[in-house]
Amino acid sequence: MKLKDIPQEELELMGYDDIAVLILEESGKKMKIFDLFKKVCNALNLSEAEFENKIADFFEILSTDKKFTMLENGYWDLRAKHNVAIVIDEDEEETLSENIEDADDEEIEVEESEEDIFYEADDTDDEPDDDLQDLVVIDVDEEEPNSL
Repeated sequence: MKLKDIPQEELELMGYDDIAVLILEESGKKMKIFDLFKKVCNALNLSEAEFENKIADFFEILSTDKKFTMLENGYWDLRAKHNVAIVIDEDEEETLSENIEDADDEEIEVEESEEDIFYEADDTDDEPDDDLQDLVVIDVDEEEPNSL
């Protein structure tokens, strides 16, 4: 369905991402985010102020939505139009396989320690630290009223 054939009421119910998909499908070419969102705003009759306030949200939508992909030089397009080619050098593949096999063959030794990790090992004195020696307990009934 073409963007111009969709009634305004229905467009207003659609998300920015859905409208952007329609725009990219109709144009058949990649677009910069500024131009793409400008077309979305024009379709929704949004003001320039709304454009400026919501372009960051639009960028977040494009960045997180799996339907879109960012190309070089800041262009955006539909991911379905672009194939990802993975090239693996045979030498690198063999090295990777060998490293994985070597790691599988190695036994992992786990040392069990009886050392208490919550206390410092520097405490060599036999006297217990008295952290509460400066503590003063005040009974509420004995407390003097503050003078203002």
